[in-house]
Amino acid sequence: MSRLFSHQMIRDGLVGCALLCCALAMICWPREISAAVREGMGLCYNVIIPSLFPFFILTSLVISLGLAGYLGRLLEPVMRPLFRVGGVCAAPLALGFIGGYPVGARAALTLYENGQCTKTEAERLLAFCNNSGPAFILGVVGAGVFADSRVGLLLCLIHAAASVCVGLVFRFYHRGGETPGGRTAAISITAQRFSSAFTDSVKGAVTSTLNICAFVMCFTVLIRMFLLSGLLPTLAAFLGKVLAPLGFTEAWARRLLTGLLELSSGVASLTGDGTLEGKAAMAAFLLGWAGISVHCQVLSFLGESGLSTKTYIGGKLLHGIFSAILTALIFRFWPLEAQVSSYLAAQVESIAYTDFSTALAVSAAAAWGIFLVFFLLAALGVRKKPAKTCRNRKKGMVQ
Repeated sequence: MSRLFSHQMIRDGLVGCALLCCALAMICWPREISAAVREGMGLCYNVIIPSLFPFFILTSLVISLGLAGYLGRLLEPVMRPLFRVGGVCAAPLALGFIGGYPVGARAALTLYENGQCTKTEAERLLAFCNNSGPAFILGVVGAGVFADSRVGLLLCLIHAAASVCVGLVFRFYHRGGETPGGRTAAISITAQRFSSAFTDSVKGAVTSTLNICAFVMCFTVLIRMFLLSGLLPTLAAFLGKVLAPLGFTEAWARRLLTGLLELSSGVASLTGDGTLEGKAAMAAFLLGWAGISVHCQVLSFLGESGLSTKTYIGGKLLHGIFSAILTALIFRFWPLEAQVSSYLAAQVESIAYTDFSTALAVSAAAAWGIFLVFFLLAALGVRKKPAKTCRNRKKGMVQ
């Protein structure tokens, strides 16, 4: 099969047939396709732009102003033993957890382009720093899909834990790409003027946000085409038979296929029938995998950077698998009906049952709080550097 697709004429023929089918679908179902486009535009206007645009500006400022470099000096003893990456890589990890897809991947790429991490470190970082934000998990998945604060909080914690597990696995990736002793060469911290850094950040954020909105609308239309043409139900029926030994039905296979393509649509399909444990495990896998739509957004950033996409795709697949396994284990040994879970639900009910806009505002406030923390850590790094320099000068004078 791989040899068959290796021929250029066959690949071109398949692509041509796919484009022809898309054109025929737009001719046959113009109203449905237009409705899908409007749905995608509404999603971009109400969710994507207000949630990602500020975080893209924030990410660029943290790196352009040199804050990530100073943070790296302080967190080197933590990031290096755990993930075999420099301390400066803590910034994409933190921003990825707060800002959601694909803020962490964008921050990792910016570090690499600015020369603040090696190629191997950037590829390791891409495998586990591109995560869902708490606003989506708590507000949309927990409160919206499951209507249960316990599930939202549980999925949020599992998502973070699985990401750390992926990072621990990828610490063994490509050891030959490191410098002797397992450390990268010392990188001088350079910072732009705030005026130029701010204008560049805004322009870059506009471009990145528009790219993401384009992919969101594209996959919204594609999923609608697959449904109208009957392709998705047919594939779901086939996949349901293949995965029947694992307990999958056609309905579960359809949910899985939808989530593999686009995360929001896949998670929304979990509102139907099924056990709570099964739906939570499926949601955990889809959150870890993130969907091909998100992957296309990240790949559009990578472009000609030279970074391997295999580590990113492999990391997201592992993230989904680890998340599903952890969810199944927790539900088996600590069911949500236990008293400790009820106590936990009471503690977080006021947070997880808020609407999406409120959860998004809390997430944004947390991101700006982290930005202020970066400033404080940078100040500590600046104060430590002159002290070391003075001690070294005194030492040289004595000698």
